Amino acid sequence: QVQLVESGGGLVQAGDSLRLSCVASGRAFTSYFGWLRQAPGKGREWVASIGRTSSVTYYPESVKGRFTISRDDAKNTVYLQMNRLKPEDTAVYYCAAGGNPTSFTSWGQGTQVTVSS
Repeated sequence: QVQLVESGGGLVQAGDSLRLSCVASGRAFTSYFGWLRQAPGKGREWVASIGRTSSVTYYPESVKGRFTISRDDAKNTVYLQMNRLKPEDTAVYYCAAGGNPTSFTSWGQGTQVTVSS
């Protein structure tokens, strides 16, 4: 099992940027890292993925062009850069790891992002 710890959430205004970090540890085979979010009263929504050993990235249309996922292998850290934030981006953001870009088996505890209008 891989352990994931997110940080970087907070309260920002619409149009601002925020970068989330996720430190991964543990010994487990993981092909992809990803970020998902869950807004109050809604289901969990996938927002980005990146290959563990490649630079290939994946995004849904809802965030493409605004969100960028990256990783720093030396720091065992995956990042989510979020630009031009909107109030509808308000959610708890989770880091995840798994065997394909949109299916995950390990999750972090989440970090709250609140975007005010």
